[in-house]
Amino acid sequence: MIVRAGLLYDGSMDAPRRNVDIVIEEGFVRELRDATGKSDREAACVTPGLVNAHAHLEMSGEPDPMSMVTTTTPMQRMLRAVENASKSVRAGVTTIRDLGATENIAIELRDAIDRGGVAGPRVRAAGKVLCMTGGHGWPLGRAVDNPWEARKGVREQRLAGADCIKLIATGGVLTKGAVPGLAQLTPEEMTAACEEAHRHGLRVGAHAIGTQGINDALRSGVDSIEHGHMLDDEAIALFKERGAYLVPTLTAPTCILEHAKDGGQPEYVVRKAREVNDHMMRNIRRAFEAGVKIAGGSDAGTPFNYHESYAEEVLLMHKLLGMSPQQALHAATAVAAELIGLHRGIIAPGEPADFLLLDTEIDRDLNALARPAAVFKAGELV
Repeated sequence: MIVRAGLLYDGSMDAPRRNVDIVIEEGFVRELRDATGKSDREAACVTPGLVNAHAHLEMSGEPDPMSMVTTTTPMQRMLRAVENASKSVRAGVTTIRDLGATENIAIELRDAIDRGGVAGPRVRAAGKVLCMTGGHGWPLGRAVDNPWEARKGVREQRLAGADCIKLIATGGVLTKGAVPGLAQLTPEEMTAACEEAHRHGLRVGAHAIGTQGINDALRSGVDSIEHGHMLDDEAIALFKERGAYLVPTLTAPTCILEHAKDGGQPEYVVRKAREVNDHMMRNIRRAFEAGVKIAGGSDAGTPFNYHESYAEEVLLMHKLLGMSPQQALHAATAVAAELIGLHRGIIAPGEPADFLLLDTEIDRDLNALARPAAVFKAGELV
């Protein structure tokens, strides 16, 4: 199959190319060449498939996700996850990292998608989050209260089939009683978990909003900080020294606050989201401008933050962080893919043929990512 791009953004920061033919063979890109002769598909603009490095597939944007988790059955949540996987890939998300699910839902769904029985993106799945007893996210979690329990928690997720690990370094917005700014897991617990995960080739992301928790997690060896809203100068230095990624999930507090008056969310969720948002607006742009690696991830599934709306995260990286459209696309493709580790997130020979056909160039209208004319995964039209 030959797809002709009026303008090709390959996901890197190289200058986009005009009038390019993408030659697809057996699900991979075989060749990029100057447009000539006939083609099977044409589009004004072609980009890589989007990569969402932070999502929760069993959550569907409910006003109170933690209550949903504790009042539904695993089968009901699996059905939600299947539906959300389908919505994600049809909206242009061809790779996703699920960072916390009950039971083995995300792991089982990943395997079903790989077998071809269910429509969805390529999936990395963390299994249960590792948190302190009663900590943030405990309904999705496995409690660990000392370094050896942290190691065992990693081993349990690996046995269940997880291919990455999620730690809870601080409190969060959605769990009642959890204070976002306060540290939860200790440095010793996180260090033990990172050592064990890395020994088995598993990458580690840490939910971390408060300053101490962010810095403790970075010193412990995590590969990414999720949220990171209260980061400081020490954190910026640690990010750069250790090569860690920041996944700012800008959409999560934004969606909560957009529905603050009429969304039916618990009062504590709105209050904490407002506090977190104030820090986010001050600090995340500073981190980007200082050269911290920003990977796209939306925390899809949190209140009013829908899986089919990941393009909104790309737009917010442009609006709030000052990224150019190409930089925002780069963060939501190549950088996020580099963090996840399944492929390179670019359109290049030898890479999976995951790409979007758009009706206009993203430099003219970045919202074009929200309305792809066609989505291809592994060379197949979704």
